[in-house]
Amino acid sequence: MISRYERLSNYVIVIVLTVAVLFPVAWFVLTSVSPNTSGALDLSRISLSNFSAAWRDGNLAHSMYASLVITVSAVIGQTLLAILSGYAFGVLGVVGERFLFPVILLGMMVSTEVIVIPLYYEFQRLGLTNSWLGLVIIQLGMGVPFGTYWMRATFRALPRSVMDSAAVDGAGVWSTLWRILVPMARPAVLTLVILSVMWTWNDFFLSLIFLGDPEKQTATVALGAFQGRHVLQVNLMAAGSLIVSLPVVALYLFFQREFISGVMAGAVKE
Repeated sequence: MISRYERLSNYVIVIVLTVAVLFPVAWFVLTSVSPNTSGALDLSRISLSNFSAAWRDGNLAHSMYASLVITVSAVIGQTLLAILSGYAFGVLGVVGERFLFPVILLGMMVSTEVIVIPLYYEFQRLGLTNSWLGLVIIQLGMGVPFGTYWMRATFRALPRSVMDSAAVDGAGVWSTLWRILVPMARPAVLTLVILSVMWTWNDFFLSLIFLGDPEKQTATVALGAFQGRHVLQVNLMAAGSLIVSLPVVALYLFFQREFISGVMAGAVKE
């Protein structure tokens, strides 16, 4: 039993943490509609024109389209490869698994900054710099190791009896995966998708290096250039940042239950 003092303490801690998290978010949103360019809140007159100015001056329409194409392509590829490799390592078993799986996990441990220079020259030799395809390939390489680990742990946590029953009923390897295991692992798959979208959409470092052409820049790079030009106009910077972050926030809010369920399921078993 929890005493009244412990319950009250828990509520106080939760309220304090909630205020600490929501205060900068609220300030960020209110600044984006404030006519005051210094960042001081002036809510006497709400100005939605900040969003249209940021959208126009930052060329966000084209850059967000670029981010959308890159993100959708990379996330679809990452998710498919993660499901297939996770199924192979977690259920089927592959020859040399004890060697291959640690090699794949090595991709999670190597810092991007360590490999970016040789990677750039290699992609330049292949003609994949200043190319959305090149950035998609890089995002695939960066995201698949975690996705493989995540889906392997997910499939291993599912009841083995379900797979055995499917085999007895005549289900093949592909039928077992797509008709039984993937629907059962839906929260984990959606969690992986949301994480991949967030990492790919928010990427700045790789996009800045591999997409030098302003016509092909992603939303984060365009936002960085926009903020550099409007460093003294905090309200416009906040409006532009809110526009760029909105797709990821909306995706999380829409799938938040599945996301939390997938994270909790992944925390129970390896």
